[in-house]
Amino acid sequence: MQVINTLVRESLPNYLTNLPIPDTLMGWFHLGLGDWMKLIPFGVAVGGLSYLTVQGLAQTPVVGPVIQEKLACIVGKKANRVNCQVKMDCPKVVDMVDIEDISEKAVLCRCWKSKKFPYCDGSHAKHNNETGDNVGPVIVKKNN
Repeated sequence: MQVINTLVRESLPNYLTNLPIPDTLMGWFHLGLGDWMKLIPFGVAVGGLSYLTVQGLAQTPVVGPVIQEKLACIVGKKANRVNCQVKMDCPKVVDMVDIEDISEKAVLCRCWKSKKFPYCDGSHAKHNNETGDNVGPVIVKKNN
């Protein structure tokens, strides 16, 4: 506990006091290479803690959806792919199932993980366990 006490009460304030932070905006342009090298660890620590804080808050139920919506608007940030393995060489995956080919029912994949796509092979169960998702197949039944 003494180490943490010394760090918080003495070392950290001394470190922050000795950082070459200029008094004016134009002062940033007059910093030398050595001054910038002293600022790098502080910038990395502040940036890293900020990133981890935002990512942690994005997972909370109250403010999470708002933060995720704002993060989605960041230029250059794209949503994750849904399809990561089915017909990746095609510009658009389109499969056709003829209704006459269905005997009683067809179980169609919606998770994009099936090895028998467009038919479901149960791969969604593993996907749901790994991700907490709740995706399942579409079941098409033929009326007689």
